[in-house]
Amino acid sequence: MNAEPAKIETEIRASALSPEELEDFTQKLVAALKTVYDPEIPVDIYELGLIYKVDVSDTKDVAVEMTLTAPGCPVAGEMPGMVQTALEMVDGIGEITVNMVFDPPWTPERMSEEAKLELNMF
Repeated sequence: MNAEPAKIETEIRASALSPEELEDFTQKLVAALKTVYDPEIPVDIYELGLIYKVDVSDTKDVAVEMTLTAPGCPVAGEMPGMVQTALEMVDGIGEITVNMVFDPPWTPERMSEEAKLELNMF
């Protein structure tokens, strides 16, 4: 069974964003995340399945949970900053928090079909 990349989750308590605004903002977040690449794999981190969760608050603060392909990845210390920098380009974004998690561990099954095609994994 193939997993899809993370879905952007929302926590809208005061319904400050209309569904259309939230959809537009979500598309911008995904586009920003797709600009960040694992330096050893020619596929963006979103399609690789490294983004586990993205929470958006009613003030457009964004909290990201992500992982790496391996805990000993040489860019482990840099990757959260790379993600934050990419997200800072999204108009209207509030505070950004990027948390590195390793549970559950990443496996190739988390990759999208697009990533598997790019890496000839069929």
